[in-house]
Amino acid sequence: MSRPSVRVVITGLGVISVLGCTLEDYWSGLLAGRSGIGPVTHFDASEFPCQIAGEANSFNPEDYLDPKELRRMPRSAQMALAAAKDAVKQAGLGAPLPDRARSGVIFGTAIGGVDRLDEGISTIRSEGFRQVNPFTLPAGLPNFPAFTISREFQCWGPNSTITTACATSIQAIGEAAEHIRRGAADLMIAGGTEAFIKDFAFGGFCAMRALPTSFNDAPEKASRPFDAQREGFVISEGAAALVLESEDSALARGATILAEVGGHASSSDAYHMAAPDPDAEGPVRTMRWALADAGLPASEVNYINAHGTSTPLNDSTETKAIHMVFGDGAENVAISSTKSMVGHAMGASGALEAIVCVQAIQDGRIPPTINYENPDPDCDLDYTPNQARDLEVNVTLSNSFGLGGQNACLVLKRYTP
Repeated sequence: MSRPSVRVVITGLGVISVLGCTLEDYWSGLLAGRSGIGPVTHFDASEFPCQIAGEANSFNPEDYLDPKELRRMPRSAQMALAAAKDAVKQAGLGAPLPDRARSGVIFGTAIGGVDRLDEGISTIRSEGFRQVNPFTLPAGLPNFPAFTISREFQCWGPNSTITTACATSIQAIGEAAEHIRRGAADLMIAGGTEAFIKDFAFGGFCAMRALPTSFNDAPEKASRPFDAQREGFVISEGAAALVLESEDSALARGATILAEVGGHASSSDAYHMAAPDPDAEGPVRTMRWALADAGLPASEVNYINAHGTSTPLNDSTETKAIHMVFGDGAENVAISSTKSMVGHAMGASGALEAIVCVQAIQDGRIPPTINYENPDPDCDLDYTPNQARDLEVNVTLSNSFGLGGQNACLVLKRYTP
């Protein structure tokens, strides 16, 4: 396929994570191999077989938002707006953006504002519908984070919400880049957010046997992608935002360009509601299409931020897919799963991991996969075990594969004029 002539670059990053609420805290924590997983405090999890999660407990929404607004916003939107504010600030911009009609937002969430919906349901059952906050329903909708960001920065351009499970925010970044490529916008704020550490989420995933149950007394050991003793993913929360611009827009205002969006792709397994296709054909197609969109061979990739959820089937299937795409070169590409430290924030994970790729390009270091202690013959690649590594990174690939067979892949690369 031919590549559009408009180049898309990244000029701002913002993070709310279980390792901290600044880009510096997030990145330094990852490089140090620090786990942000701990006991659940958002509800009483004592009766659940899994009692651990990644909670962004250092996030104070009052640092970012007016108290009156806070009462109307779900936690997911609070974190989304906080991350967006930091990303826009790093990009050297403020509110409102200078060209509102040429600026847009594509943000994603897999679950939406479940805390507000949960409160509304409880109020109806205990006090009747007349006591329900009138903002409950709109605040619970998946598009509320995108609305909140667009209102804050007065973005009049393209606005949409992506909801494709774990593939959500990689797809959001890719779609935002497409708006710029085809000339519909000069600047887009893109990313994802998730805040669903709730009893019903734990109940559902425990019923699926998707969560680890042997590490309640050692939560920092629970997320162990590609390790032979992996049991399941750790539920997490957070948000990440990226400012994407056309190259011309960024250069015209003298912005610092952090990386370039090379290409992206998405696909469906069309196989199973929860399990990955054991033939790995969906992930293989998606990685190949993303590389083709970037106009790059697989041999140019220096680093892969893996989906790497710490579930038995996902990790072995992703390993198989990487072998199929990279061939003999698969053993030479550095891979890590930062979910080993921050858990799985569903719709926010892809954006959190895209930021890792940008930072790797900028910093010349890649974070480790912690808790990699017991080799699995089905997972036989270089996962950067337990220690960060110095590496010149020019081309990265970030994978996100989600429930319902959703696949997304993003290629980011070093910007060269």
